[in-house]
Amino acid sequence: MIDNRSGKGLSFVKRIYLPRIIGLGIGLFSVMAAIAPLHLPDWTWALLLFNGLLWPHVAYQWALRSATPYQAEQRNILLDSLMGGFWTAAMQFNPLPTVTILSMMTMNNVAAGGVRVLLRGLLAQVCGMLLATALLGSGLQLQASSLQILACLPMLTLYPLALGWVCYQLAIKLAEHKRRLSALSRTDSLTGLLNHGSWKDTLLLKFQICRQQQLPAVVALIDIDHFKTINDTYGHVVGDCVLRQLSQELRRNLREDDLAGRYGGDEFCVILPGTHEAQACQAMERLRERVGAYRNPQLPALRITLSIGLADFRPSLGSPEQWLEEADKALYTAKRQGRDQVNFAHGEVTPLKLAYPE
Repeated sequence: MIDNRSGKGLSFVKRIYLPRIIGLGIGLFSVMAAIAPLHLPDWTWALLLFNGLLWPHVAYQWALRSATPYQAEQRNILLDSLMGGFWTAAMQFNPLPTVTILSMMTMNNVAAGGVRVLLRGLLAQVCGMLLATALLGSGLQLQASSLQILACLPMLTLYPLALGWVCYQLAIKLAEHKRRLSALSRTDSLTGLLNHGSWKDTLLLKFQICRQQQLPAVVALIDIDHFKTINDTYGHVVGDCVLRQLSQELRRNLREDDLAGRYGGDEFCVILPGTHEAQACQAMERLRERVGAYRNPQLPALRITLSIGLADFRPSLGSPEQWLEEADKALYTAKRQGRDQVNFAHGEVTPLKLAYPE
């Protein structure tokens, strides 16, 4: 639900709190300057002080302690509108204070809930005007004094600033949420690596860069040997642990620019930009050894081995799919030759020292 106590409801209540304090606090001066010459009953002054100084805190605690904070805050916004209409009629529709209060309140209602809250707020304002007219009588004050003009200036300047600041903070939070959602949509939930679609998009980008700038790069396809047997023997929970273990080793052993993803099931893929054949072979051999050395004290019989196929970028490749197919052929050869090994699409190379972490 939108009004749950741990979600949007409480954040909405907290977001409204500061603008209400500022808006009613400085609006108090506008109303005081407008009703001072009218000699209204003492209770109106007591109500005005309560509305301007105490109501923001009462409304906040009321909504905060409610079982449905979002709905409670919507009710508070309607009461704000009701009192806004009440004070405009109480000061006999003095033009400048009336326009100032109603326009600021309308802006607040639109920011709080769009057209729906705007229309409900307008209805509440009309009810407030009728209530004030019934209690205090009708009147029309069309002249604004210099004091009344000056009293409206803080409302016209500070409140839009406060509301703008709240909207700015909300925009920052929304942008951060959007960034996180975008990252989640690109990430495999189990391993934290790029998912299949994101990795394929990255492969296309790297392929185009390598072709345009004539840069070296290697693609690696990694397969966990006999993964189905692991699942069948130890269960899918252990199988998931194996997948996570491999993903952790990938993150530990690859460079910052290397891009690892889960290609599907028990198959992983890596793009190694700026890497030559020997460097890629050495990096993948180190990964294979470290994963092979993994032991689970609770499952001493569990062994994890990897078959890895590598293919370097060549200008003659027609597409990233063809590049990936070369690595897949090398992987197939590694499996056919007994698994638990690294195979390069163009045969053996002399190992070189590279910049992978130990």
